Amino acid sequence: MVRSAQRRRRPRRDRHGRGLRGLLYPSDLPAARSRAERFDALVLEALEPIEARWRTELTDLDVAVDDVPDLRLNADQTVIWEDGVLEDRDVPLARLVPAGVDRRGQPTRARIVVYRRPLEVRARDGADLADLVHDVLVEQVAAYLGLDPDVVEGDG
Repeated sequence: MVRSAQRRRRPRRDRHGRGLRGLLYPSDLPAARSRAERFDALVLEALEPIEARWRTELTDLDVAVDDVPDLRLNADQTVIWEDGVLEDRDVPLARLVPAGVDRRGQPTRARIVVYRRPLEVRARDGADLADLVHDVLVEQVAAYLGLDPDVVEGDG
């Protein structure tokens, strides 16, 4: 006789009398969004005025968010990006990846990758994070367009 097949399963709800398990907030409230989802919304909000001003020039540019950059140290303690480009020891906040060809020979579009965790660590609060994300996006778009950041911002 096999006992494991005959075991009776108990329901998993209300274990130890603590009440039913479920969501803390309803999914339609902003508090229910994860940190990554809130950051994605912050990047879109910061990109909106830049894109409104430079829409035609930015049609071939994608913007992506990643948690952290893929960095490695080689034997002489030099930082190496995932594609082998050498950089200094500072952790980057964002990166402009130019258009090119991928490993399969397919053309790729230019893209700006914004790194969430390094930006969150450097910001004091939500307003500071919003300003920092905006400044980083302005710098990256300026590098993509070959312009001064003040021109992209609209100050120059």
